[in-house]
Amino acid sequence: MEAEIFPQVLWRLGPLQLTDTLVTAVALTLVLWLAGWWLSRHLQLHPGPLQTAVEAAVLAMEDAVRDLVPRYVEQVAPFIMGLWWFLLVANLIGLIPGLQSPTRDLSITSALALLVFLSVHWFGIRAQGVRAYLRHYLQPFPFLLPFHLVSEITRTVALAVRLFGNMMSLDLVALIVLMLAGFLVPVPVLMLHVVEALVQAYIFGMLALVYIAGGIQAHEAKMLQKGETQ
Repeated sequence: MEAEIFPQVLWRLGPLQLTDTLVTAVALTLVLWLAGWWLSRHLQLHPGPLQTAVEAAVLAMEDAVRDLVPRYVEQVAPFIMGLWWFLLVANLIGLIPGLQSPTRDLSITSALALLVFLSVHWFGIRAQGVRAYLRHYLQPFPFLLPFHLVSEITRTVALAVRLFGNMMSLDLVALIVLMLAGFLVPVPVLMLHVVEALVQAYIFGMLALVYIAGGIQAHEAKMLQKGETQ
C-alpha cells in the first residue's frame, strides 16, 4: 500500500530526488503545451465538439478573470487558465490505471503555491510599480507590516497543504474501496472522485485569482476614482 500512496523515488542524487509524480507533472505540462499548440493551429469556423467544449471552458475562465480584474484580463488570464487546465488534468489523471495524480505530492503542490505567491507580487508590481506596491504593506498603519508578511506566508502554505491533503485523501479512499471491492468499484465513488477533483482545481485557481486581484486592487481603485472624477 505504501508504494501506491506515496511518491516513488526513481532517481536520487544527494538531497535531490526524481519522483514519479514529478515526471508525471513535467510530462503533463508538455502534453498540455502541445495540445494547446495543436488546437490553436487547427481552429475551424464551424467547430466540432472538441473545439466547442474547449472554447466554452476558455470563455468561462476568461469571464471569471474579468469579474475580478477587468483591466488586466489579457495579462492575468493566460496564467490563471494555464493553472486551471493543469490542475484539472493533474487531479483527474490519477483515475487512469498506472498513473498517479501529481497533486498528491506535497512538493508539487508547494511548487504551485510558490508560483502563485510569486505571481501575486509580479502582477502587483506591474500594475502599481515597486514603491507603490511595497507601500501597501504599510497600510492602513505601518505597525501592521509583520501581520501582512505572516499572512502572505500562511496563505501560501495553506494553499499547498489544502490541495495536497484533499487529493491525498481522495487517493486513499479510492485505494481502500479498490481493496475492498476489487475492480468492481462502484460508479458513484468514481463520480465523487471526479467531482472532488474538479472542485479542488476550481478552488485553487479561484484563490490564486483572488490573491492576484488583491495584489493589484489598490491600482484598480485609483483608476476607478480617476474615471469617476473625469
